[in-house]
Amino acid sequence: MLCISGTILAQNKTIVLLRHAEKSTATDMDKGDPELSVEGRERAVRLMNAVKKYKSHEIFATDYKRTRQTAEPIAAYRKKAIQIYDAAKPAELIDKIMLSRTDHYLIVGHSNTIPALANLLTKKEIFRPLLEVEFGVIWVVRIKKGVVTKVEVFPY
Repeated sequence: MLCISGTILAQNKTIVLLRHAEKSTATDMDKGDPELSVEGRERAVRLMNAVKKYKSHEIFATDYKRTRQTAEPIAAYRKKAIQIYDAAKPAELIDKIMLSRTDHYLIVGHSNTIPALANLLTKKEIFRPLLEVEFGVIWVVRIKKGVVTKVEVFPY
């Protein structure tokens, strides 16, 4: 259980969550860590345009080419480094975010990990893993005074 001071708990945060864009299916690509496809790179640019209004101060991605490449356009636009997180340890990422004084985040993950992060943040099991063909969904989780007040889900 997360135990933090009232000062940090009272912070407001906006956390944008999304799955990586379409990955390449080329046979010569590394099956374990493929890059984005042409469509995926185009989607990553659309993502930048869709989320730049949230002014992410910290950007996180798992240590895969497709997640980093999805985050690259917005990271370049915001002049921020992409920080790597371990998708197998979602509570550690949430703790880090909740303990930080930073207020705006972007997190890029996978079809099963991003809905799970949204569930962890909301403390409810309401979001299901995305289908393999589902791309372009954004979750925006708003926290006021340490409490989730709004979750928006929309396409990009």
